[in-house]
Amino acid sequence: MTSPRAGVRRLVVTVSGRTVPPAARGLGLWLARAAPVRARGVVDIALISDPHMRRLNRTYRAVDRATDVLSFPFDDEADAVPGAPGPRPLGDIAIALGVATRQAAAQGHGLRTELRVLALHGLLHLLGYDHERDRGEMHRVEERLRRRAGLPSGLIARVPGTTRP
Repeated sequence: MTSPRAGVRRLVVTVSGRTVPPAARGLGLWLARAAPVRARGVVDIALISDPHMRRLNRTYRAVDRATDVLSFPFDDEADAVPGAPGPRPLGDIAIALGVATRQAAAQGHGLRTELRVLALHGLLHLLGYDHERDRGEMHRVEERLRRRAGLPSGLIARVPGTTRP
């Protein structure tokens, strides 16, 4: 017997960018399947240039360099549109394609895998996890989800100085 909710998607992910490389095809559907069960809503992923990522970092983090991924959580009070139909927005994820391409090469896997690692990491930030402050909770969740999804390594595990269990 099939559950009446079996066809309901809990997470809707769209991927956009000036040019969406073949490696990004299916990224939204993959992330929706790999996401934790509590992830419900809409996420937009923007694949952007390194200079664009550098500008975002300068504007929002006072960091003058391109990083691999940034997450911009939806602010219920500031961003809400009263009476808006459809699933609740969770936020936006920005991924720098140049950085992702270089990291994929350094890790010895393809861009498709790296985009998945970065998208999963960004989604966890949208869900409220913060590896710089949570005493390893995000790392544990990321590792569990990455193993379940068949990813070779999580982002937190390869970043020196992050909080780990």
